[in-house]
Order: sequence, then structure tokens, then C-alpha cells
Amino acid sequence: MVEQAEQLKLNLGLPEPNKQSPQPLLSEKEEKEEVWIKEVPELLYIKNYITANEHDALLAHVDNGLWLDDLKRRVQHYGFKYNYRARRVDMSMRVGELPEWLKSLSKKLHQDEYMPEVADQVIVNEYRPGQGISAHIDCEPCFKDTIVSLSLGSSCVMDFTNKLDRTQKIPVRLEPRSLVVLKNEARYGWLHSIAARKWDQWEGNRYYRERRVSLTFRKVIINSV
Repeated sequence: MVEQAEQLKLNLGLPEPNKQSPQPLLSEKEEKEEVWIKEVPELLYIKNYITANEHDALLAHVDNGLWLDDLKRRVQHYGFKYNYRARRVDMSMRVGELPEWLKSLSKKLHQDEYMPEVADQVIVNEYRPGQGISAHIDCEPCFKDTIVSLSLGSSCVMDFTNKLDRTQKIPVRLEPRSLVVLKNEARYGWLHSIAARKWDQWEGNRYYRERRVSLTFRKVIINSV
């Protein structure tokens, strides 16, 4: 695991730590913690999946990428471009191999057994305060079982709603550097969404949102391409 982490750092091109930063994002010593969300079967939340330095390096790579403004929020597509309106993906939408900084992270997710295969499609979403995403299930004919999303920047609350009983809504707070893994029942039986608001109420506290970026890793179904 140590070798994998060091390889990830190397491929991300991590900058030297900024010793003058008055408020480091999170301590490098914080350990990864896995939490199964019992109310949503097979929904796994992982705190501190990456270090603060890795977080900053990933965000720098994202900001050097090409943003698209097809939606109300800005997005980037890697591997394959996803057609939101048609809800499909095919070979005409292939945009090439994942860049090394995403490829190394995709391999790490597979090596850590959070994904059964190495992802070949990544969507980057940017959320400004007041922006969200409507309740949905990621395209079933397009992508395989496991969906993994990494949070950068601000925290937010994501709601999981039972597809068969919409009164069942389970909020989960996604912190920066955290990973959320949806598979099986969590992938196909629950919709996920982010309310369009500027702050979240969580455990009696109000958290004002800042800029948040998510990296969502998926494996394209070959039959769909």
C-alpha cells in the first residue's frame, strides 16, 4: 500500500508542501477510514482516501483541463464523453486514453478493491455554492456495476433516495478527500442527488459551501460502444 501511495504521488507530480500555508486542508497523518452506510445497502464511504498534497495536485490537474459548460455546472470528460440528453455513450464519443494523473488513480482504486476493473471513463463536475444535481441513477446500459466518486474542495451533503419508496431519503456528508462507492443495491436501487443550496445543515451545524469538484470513475459497458 505504501508503494502504491508513493507511485500515485509520483504520477500526480505533487508539489512540495507549502510550509507557509496558514490553514492546511487536512493533516497528512489522518488515516483512511471505511464507513458502511447501513441505511443504504452496499454504500461505502471512505474518509481520507487521499492525502492533502494529493488532493491539491489533483485539483491543479483539473484546473489545467478543458471545461465544458453544456450544463448549468462546468464539467470535464475523460476517456469517453457522455451524452446527457440521450443517456448513452459510444465509440464516436471516445476522447482517448485517460491522462496519467487519472490513470494512476484509476489503477489505485482497482488495486484497493474499490472497483472490480480499472475505470476507463471519468467525469469531473464542478459545483459552485447554490449548484446541485437532480436525483438520478447513472446510466445502467452505459456503465458497469460499480461507480466511485472522489470529492475535492468543499464538503456537501448528498441525498440517497430509495427508487421504490421515495419517502426513504438518506443524507450523507461528503468531505474533501473522501470517496463514495456505489455498487449493487446502492448503484441500481437508490437515486443520488445534491440539493441546489448554499449551505448544508449537518448534526446541528451549518456548513457553508465553497467550490467543490468531484471525480466520478466508471467502466463503460463494451456492448454500448
